[in-house]
Amino acid sequence: MEEKYIIQLKDISKKFDDDVILDNISLNIKDGEFITFLGPSGCGKTTTLRIIAGFLEADSGQVLFEGKDINSLPPHKRQVNTIFQRYQLFPHLNVYENIAFGLRNKKVNGKKLKEKEISKKVKEMLALVNLNGFERRDTALLSGGQQQRVAIARALAVEPRVLLLDEPLAALDLKLRKDMQVELKNIQKRLGITFIFVTHDQQEALSMSDTVVVMNEGKIQQIGSPIDIYNEPKNAFVADFIGESNILDGIMLDDFKAKFSGAVFQCLDKGFKAKESVDIVIRPEDVDVVPVEEGMISGVITSNTFKGVHFEMIVDIQNFKWMIETTDYYPVGTKIGIKIDPDSIHVMKKSKYSGLYGDYSSFSDELEHLSDIEVEEE
Repeated sequence: MEEKYIIQLKDISKKFDDDVILDNISLNIKDGEFITFLGPSGCGKTTTLRIIAGFLEADSGQVLFEGKDINSLPPHKRQVNTIFQRYQLFPHLNVYENIAFGLRNKKVNGKKLKEKEISKKVKEMLALVNLNGFERRDTALLSGGQQQRVAIARALAVEPRVLLLDEPLAALDLKLRKDMQVELKNIQKRLGITFIFVTHDQQEALSMSDTVVVMNEGKIQQIGSPIDIYNEPKNAFVADFIGESNILDGIMLDDFKAKFSGAVFQCLDKGFKAKESVDIVIRPEDVDVVPVEEGMISGVITSNTFKGVHFEMIVDIQNFKWMIETTDYYPVGTKIGIKIDPDSIHVMKKSKYSGLYGDYSSFSDELEHLSDIEVEEE
């Protein structure tokens, strides 16, 4: 049985002047899903949202709503509503009138809603966002979190099938932001409607979403659950952008056998060519610190920073600075061994990606001397 989707993007492309903003992206979104577009500034996530909303028109491709092409449908006729980063509340209207605004323009069976129906709906929305008693408040006197709640209530009052949220938490302080993450997710669960969320905050995307769409340079890099995105990144960009990662040059000697940092490791990956150069991704928390004589490889601690629940160490190993997280304290200058389980070693095709802040490549000589490498028999 073919799965039904509320929104489908098919081969969407968009340019601004000569800059490619979206490069032939396709995506299926399920009804009732909380899906997040995640990526750095300029990756195309907000442009995608605006094309779904109808504020922008794609240069090519289709936007489908329940299987029907809505490319030519104006924004006010689409069953979607949008919450922007700056909320865009009407400053001359109080809380009640802001929420009621869309309802006054809504028609049911060709007739406008009666004031009694509008009042009932506004009260329902105020209760939903925990703003009972705020009906007559001036929006300019509300806190950032309260203004955001009004924006959410106004957007949901007209009962959209899909709510689009363009970095709606970016202007809030950290504690309020985390509180609102929980609140937004709870609202989405209670209403059961589709939320399409845009953020550049990895923690936000992982904690709130059913599905995460990682984007970079106008292309979708990976689609998956937060757990899959974090634990099984598809390429170096995803691994580097989602959390911290050690990304090393490596060589796939054979199925389930990789060489990096001067040693040979068992892994769970296969299907690569013999001696193929690869990217090795290892999360800092997946490295076990052991005595030097018990380690697969060893190095010297050059930095150790307390992070509250763990220590973040930088360890020089084979001219590559590893990041390692541990709950145990080791002073700078200590020589340690490290062990890595096979399921903590992620092998992926070599990427042209050069890192978020420059070249991430190790200073290993392995790739320069591929032809000189001899496969060691264990």
